[in-house]
Amino acid sequence: MNILVLNCGSSSIKYQLFNFAKEKQTVSAKGIVEKIGLKGSFMKHEKLNGEKVRLEGEVIDHQVGIEYILGVLISKEHGCIYSLSDIHAAGHRVAHGGERFNESTRVTDETIQDIRWCIQLAPLHNPANLKGIMAMKQLLPEMPQVAVFDTAFHQTMPDHAYMYAIPYSLYKKYGIRRYGFHGTSHYYVARRACQLLSQNMNSLRIVSCHLGNGSSMAAILNGKSIDTSMGVTPVEGLIMGTRAGDTDLGIMTFLMEKEELSTDVANTLVNKHSGMLGITGVSSDMREIERAAQNGHERAILGLKMFRYRIKKYIGAYAAVLGGLDLLIFTGGIGENDPVTRAECCSGLEYMGIEFDSARNEGIRGKEMLLNKPSSRVKVMTIPTNEELIIAEHTHRIVTV
Repeated sequence: MNILVLNCGSSSIKYQLFNFAKEKQTVSAKGIVEKIGLKGSFMKHEKLNGEKVRLEGEVIDHQVGIEYILGVLISKEHGCIYSLSDIHAAGHRVAHGGERFNESTRVTDETIQDIRWCIQLAPLHNPANLKGIMAMKQLLPEMPQVAVFDTAFHQTMPDHAYMYAIPYSLYKKYGIRRYGFHGTSHYYVARRACQLLSQNMNSLRIVSCHLGNGSSMAAILNGKSIDTSMGVTPVEGLIMGTRAGDTDLGIMTFLMEKEELSTDVANTLVNKHSGMLGITGVSSDMREIERAAQNGHERAILGLKMFRYRIKKYIGAYAAVLGGLDLLIFTGGIGENDPVTRAECCSGLEYMGIEFDSARNEGIRGKEMLLNKPSSRVKVMTIPTNEELIIAEHTHRIVTV
């Protein structure tokens, strides 16, 4: 069975074609279409043998982008299947499922309406995700589709963890509560780490750190998420590339009054102009910030300290709610590739049972690796995430029932 996984952003489509044969999964092709609706649109396509090609052409919308993907997959020069009938199902990443979805689900007209309702909770993400679903529905109407939600893994949080201290009526009216994101990533790395350790995920206390331009953490107890750092939207929690993270709500009302900001401008302020970019004035890219810090840039140094301090604070908080810690995982672009951040976040946590191996950590980028000393009571690992694999697995399970 071949399953096409689509991750549609506002101006991009990431894709992977998975082949499921005898309980084994392989990736037949993968790539990305970028600058959808903009000048200079292009596709990067990677074949099974690792050969990469770049194809340029006008991509006016997501449907055209998906048409290009399908065309390349069946092309004689770059393809890996003979016809579109060789694609048996499509799995979609959907950012927000609200309280309507606590697990992945087959796409129906009712599902589409519920995803559309959740746009009010994720106005920057769900519209693009829905465009991918609608494009496939238009192009291949008979093909089964599955929606896999970033928020679903966190639906096991207890109410005292997901509720906000605002009038309860507003929760009932608008669904304002903590939902969390990156759930597919947190689940995958926790499962994968336990596989490598030959441990039962359902009997461990795990803190997962997904660190990238968007960052979040999760407290996982016996295989279930019991808390996470992001909230109704992806703004809350850790300091991110351009997002503010945890911030005094009073700051926004103060700034909206003093700077005469509209709600749209205020939203842009905390989503696009804050975080590491806002603190450092250098960039939202951690690599550029670290280079600036090495050259003595004071605000870059401050930004890195703030970023790592917030992570360490969440590690301690989540260890407390878990009743201890067995496994700490780093993933995401920064978590997988930044040895200094990993080392700084684990520094001083010996009291928790973390004995970090700095020598082993040095130079580790994009690898599955144990980073603790043999005597450490708590295991520390870096695990490259693979959200697409989880989407493919869930799609396969649902469409083969």
